[in-house]
Amino acid sequence: MKSILAATAAVLISTAAFAPVQAQAQGRTEVIVVRQAPPPMRNEAIPAARRGYEWVPGYWSYNGRRYVWERGHYEKVRAGYVYNRPEWRQDRNGWYFERGGWVRDRDHRMARRDRDGDGVPNRYDERPNNPNRH
Repeated sequence: MKSILAATAAVLISTAAFAPVQAQAQGRTEVIVVRQAPPPMRNEAIPAARRGYEWVPGYWSYNGRRYVWERGHYEKVRAGYVYNRPEWRQDRNGWYFERGGWVRDRDHRMARRDRDGDGVPNRYDERPNNPNRH
């Protein structure tokens, strides 16, 4: 009986050791945590620039069992947004994958409200294009 319990415990412990992924729901997004570091980045040839598009370099994704390379591609530029590329970050629990994507450009929005950067919003600024005078 003891040998059966010991064998069962060994099987359970070994299966836990090979479960490197943990998915946690935070809000509406899923955070992927992997204990093993991603492979080194691959070198990709960047194609010629395309007007109105931004190049997004390739990155390592994780499919639940292993890392998978996602090739670089072009994304259509969105006015008032910047593209945060996907990346892996490490902390004490493992490697976290941040999916990236388009996010509002805070500097761009502020520039619309205060063109000359003097701290006075355009609607209250007597000279909105002159940073030396209010």
